[in-house]
Amino acid sequence: MSTQTVPEGDWIRGISIKQPWTTAILTGEKNIENRPRPWKPGWVLLHAGQQTDRSALRLPLVARTTRGRQLVTGAVVGVARITGCHQDRDGAPLCSPWAHKGAWHLELADVQELPLPVPARGQLGPWKPTGDLLGQVFQQLPGFHP
Repeated sequence: MSTQTVPEGDWIRGISIKQPWTTAILTGEKNIENRPRPWKPGWVLLHAGQQTDRSALRLPLVARTTRGRQLVTGAVVGVARITGCHQDRDGAPLCSPWAHKGAWHLELADVQELPLPVPARGQLGPWKPTGDLLGQVFQQLPGFHP
């Protein structure tokens, strides 16, 4: 997909996530992302932030899911679609082994990993990607249609 064929408008945001959580999403195993506030459904660029959550690397679920995979930082590594956002009721079991108590759970689907990471700077909260960044990302996903 060339830069000219990237859809115009406000249809996609970036989400920055620490490693190894980003890689766990790319594997397809982690279909929940935990956030302090709700997010709207829609497409997001998966940005692996500069920081790595070192304590998470010792969690068996994370270690098993990300074993043998490179933990790229500071780059867009894929795209995904947020299909919903919820919080689990107090006292109810968590909706996923990846869910954190008290957090908003972004429900992720249609995850597509980029063949090559695209270096980029992210930020806290949803951020708007530049046209140039979108062009570099979707050049690697020629079959992608939002």
